[in-house]
Amino acid sequence: MSKKRERILLNISKTKEKIADLQDKLRELERQKTELENTEIVELVRSTKMNTTELSAFLKAYREKNDMSFIMPKEEENNHE
Repeated sequence: MSKKRERILLNISKTKEKIADLQDKLRELERQKTELENTEIVELVRSTKMNTTELSAFLKAYREKNDMSFIMPKEEENNHE
């Protein structure tokens, strides 16, 4: 095998390894972001001092009043991608 080909194959291998490392880092950062968002949502909901029944009724009324029908549920969203 030529030295040039060996060098290219080595670079391909190193690049694939870097990509895998960066993908792992991205997944971890996205997990952390989601965790922080969820924490903020929980804090916000708790600050309302509503019980689950009251919160459910509030969200239902809000959706109906603001016609949030343009927001697709997750399952439908994934089917359209």
